[in-house]
Amino acid sequence: QVQLVESGGGLVQAGGSLRLSCAASGSTFGAYTMGWFRQAPEKEREFVARIDWGGFLPYYRDSVKGRFTISRDNAKNTVYLQMNNLKPEDTAVYYCAASVVRFPREKEYGYWGQGTQVTVSS
Repeated sequence: QVQLVESGGGLVQAGGSLRLSCAASGSTFGAYTMGWFRQAPEKEREFVARIDWGGFLPYYRDSVKGRFTISRDNAKNTVYLQMNNLKPEDTAVYYCAASVVRFPREKEYGYWGQGTQVTVSS
C-alpha cells in the first residue's frame, strides 16, 4: 500500500503559477505510475496528467498542455505538478493518485490523496 499527501495548493491570480507536491510513503514509490486529477465544484473528477514509473512518458489532458508539467523524484518519493499561466477554469481540488498499471485508466488508480485546493482568481 501507499499513502499520498498533497501540498502546495492556494489562491493565485490568473496568469500565476503554483507547484503541487505529492509525497508518498508506505511502499516502493518507483513501482507506481502517478497521476494528478482535479474536481471543480459540481463537476465530475477529471484527469489532468500522469507520469509512468521511470518518468519518461508524461501525458496531459489537452487543456493543460504547454502550461502544466508533471515530474517525479523517486529518491524523494514525490511527484510534482508545476502549473503555469493558471486560468480561473483551473480552479478545483487537485488529487494525486497511484497505480500499479503503467498506463492506467482512472478506475485503475488504487490509491488517492486527500486533495489540495487550487483557486485561480480572474
